[in-house]
Amino acid sequence: MSGADRYAGFREFALARGPTLSRTAYLLVGDHQEAQDLLQESLAKTARHWRRVQTGGHPEAYVRTVMLNQLRSWRRRRRPTEVISEAVPDAASGDDLAGDTATRLTVACALATLPARQRAALYLRFYEDLSEVETARQLGCSVGTVKRHVHDALVRLRRHIPSTPPTAFEGVQPSEVDHV
Repeated sequence: MSGADRYAGFREFALARGPTLSRTAYLLVGDHQEAQDLLQESLAKTARHWRRVQTGGHPEAYVRTVMLNQLRSWRRRRRPTEVISEAVPDAASGDDLAGDTATRLTVACALATLPARQRAALYLRFYEDLSEVETARQLGCSVGTVKRHVHDALVRLRRHIPSTPPTAFEGVQPSEVDHV
């Protein structure tokens, strides 16, 4: 089998779904460069098994699973390089863009304090809008574990950003995540 046949459709998939998968990677790791590394490694692993993945019918879900597994692997091998401060900067109030940016940065900093599994559970449940069952399948755990991760993550986030109103992110489009 020629190399072109083996990867038929992969390039188109990567180009079409790349921006969405890039946002997924960013939301999982919280850093643009690390997100690009995660996506690149995940797509390379997916390409090696492309015929099987394409036959399965859910290539984007497969890539997300590869990203989650790759992230777990990185976390086991890497030591944390960031130092998390005790105090989260105050979010500016008002209708100005600086206030919105400050709120987003505050939330991003608070999300960075969460363990990877809790952040992944929040992402899959609320950003990807997956059910608890689908999230459990993606994370390879039980529905009860997903519920526990989401609950614990929300409790931690509320402690870090108690003054952020619940409507702080109404109307925020997924494409705006690239600008955080």
